[in-house]
Amino acid sequence: MTLDTERGTPSRNEWLQTRNSRKISRRQFIRRSLGAAALAAGAIGLYGSLWETKALEVTRLTLTFPKLPAVFHGMTIVHFSDVHLGFATGRRELERVVLQIEKARPDLICFTGDIVDHEASEMIDCMDLLSRLQAPFGKYAVLGNHDYDKNGEEVRMNLSEAGFKVLINENDRIVKDSDSIFIAGLNDGLLRVPRMDLASEGIPEDGFKILLMHEPDFADEADLYSIQVQLSGHSHGGQVRLPWIGALHTPQGSHKYDQGLYSIGNNGMKLYVNRGIGTTRLPIRLLCKPELTIIQLNAY
Repeated sequence: MTLDTERGTPSRNEWLQTRNSRKISRRQFIRRSLGAAALAAGAIGLYGSLWETKALEVTRLTLTFPKLPAVFHGMTIVHFSDVHLGFATGRRELERVVLQIEKARPDLICFTGDIVDHEASEMIDCMDLLSRLQAPFGKYAVLGNHDYDKNGEEVRMNLSEAGFKVLINENDRIVKDSDSIFIAGLNDGLLRVPRMDLASEGIPEDGFKILLMHEPDFADEADLYSIQVQLSGHSHGGQVRLPWIGALHTPQGSHKYDQGLYSIGNNGMKLYVNRGIGTTRLPIRLLCKPELTIIQLNAY
């Protein structure tokens, strides 16, 4: 390269040639950009499948109600959902959940559906873990759409054998001293028929009611029956969430309410949507950790 004799720098023509020779072509730019995007996607996929699916998050919240009988003040409920045994969740993952539930020492345990991904037989290796769970006021469950996929009656029987009271369009009374509250459970809303009229049968109008329902979007109808708390799952929180966007996809029955706490209707019914333990279809979570919820009920 020659120098401009007056300035001691390369001539303009030679400088332009050098600059142009360093430019990358459009094809090279696209190839490099795609390569970088593929590497980023691979890294995110590994994070989402190998780490976040195992990173159980324990969410704690306190809910206060004027209708809650004073003797139940401070009552703790553990709520979990959507284990999907047989897909990417097995004994090891469920044992972590059981240990956290035992550590919480809840008064009441509630499961809101999809214990298996497809087959009832996927529960067999975990029956001792499910049986191990104990709470003074018992443990209750409803079935989800995946539980009904192949052999729902067998899933129900397995849960019952493990000590869960499975509520299918019915309710149960929880008694302490001279007061009581009620826990109701609905049938799955996608593959069966939920009957709120049956589930609320015999409950006094002014009774304190907790409703278990797999699909959270049913909350708008449940609110018409003076329910105080609805616990749901089904959505998995979307499994993949993006900042400022939220869930990329949620299944039917969880389009409106997909995760966390909501206040429904004029009566302010509380809905909590648990993100679930397992995954389905894709064994990946992103910005949407599996969740165990611990709820404390307080009276005014």
